[in-house]
Amino acid sequence: MSAEDTTGAPLGPRPQIDMLRLLRQNGGLVALAVILLFNIAVTPNFLQMQTLFVIISQVATIAIVAMGMTMVIATGGIDLSVGAIMALAGALAPLIFLSEFGQAYPVLGLSAAFSLPLGAARLCGAFNGALVAIFRVQSIIATLILFISGRGIAQVLTNGNLQTFSNPAFSYLGTGKILGLPFQGWLTLGIAILLSLLVTRTVFGRYVLAVGGNERAAELSGVPVKRVKFGVYMIAAFLSGIAGMIVVAINSASDAARNGNLMELDAIAAAVVGGALLQGGRAPIFGAILGAIIIQLVKYTLLANGVEDEVALIAKAVIIVGAVYLQQARKE
Repeated sequence: MSAEDTTGAPLGPRPQIDMLRLLRQNGGLVALAVILLFNIAVTPNFLQMQTLFVIISQVATIAIVAMGMTMVIATGGIDLSVGAIMALAGALAPLIFLSEFGQAYPVLGLSAAFSLPLGAARLCGAFNGALVAIFRVQSIIATLILFISGRGIAQVLTNGNLQTFSNPAFSYLGTGKILGLPFQGWLTLGIAILLSLLVTRTVFGRYVLAVGGNERAAELSGVPVKRVKFGVYMIAAFLSGIAGMIVVAINSASDAARNGNLMELDAIAAAVVGGALLQGGRAPIFGAILGAIIIQLVKYTLLANGVEDEVALIAKAVIIVGAVYLQQARKE
């Protein structure tokens, strides 16, 4: 006999439904657990500390950009310029501390090498934000402008040359350690905490989710939609600038042609895998970090086991398809 409730009606396959719902709601954590178990069993030297350091270094830049992308996506937008902004900020920093001024005044030069590239990144964000918020240009078109021109500007500044340098103080951004763990990992965690508090504990955060949930209703309710959109593009660009400088610091070299290349795709993928809805209304900051970890771990797993790099691109596509499926399933 089938199980019945107090009214005599059959209960049906309720446990199976609950299990499916649980898997859909925690698909990212389940995927991460599966990848970790597979690597522990198959990938050589996976549990060594050096492997952890490499993964943290690779994940940090994607996660930082993905958190900014999550803020933009939460308003219903998209930012294709993050990779170009990384290239621009990464190109400016060495130019500054390697200049005659930077050599003559090392402390001032180093301070300028941190502040001016991030200021340039914020200007890029202001440009994107103005096009989207004030001139109402579709975000994919507005950010496509810097996607095309930003990297070109960086290559013009460096004459298309690879910039190499030796500056321990600047390189600490990418190679330093705190309590034995890479500095950029702690920086990523700090940014995540600040952004999470911004989204969950401030009026601006509520406005971001309101704009993404229903922009017209938010505007009628008195939400400053233009300022909110302007703000999220500024945040995304600023974080992209930080990520670009981290990449340069890790390599002690700046290559404007490669720094941040295809990062916009990785950032979008990490945001979506982490639970961001492309139509807006959600900003899972720590979810973006989870998505970045999953994407980078998949790539690491394939490369560590002798699979060609091109296959990683296919794997990313499969991950995105799975994430979109889970998003659609949650709506049903």
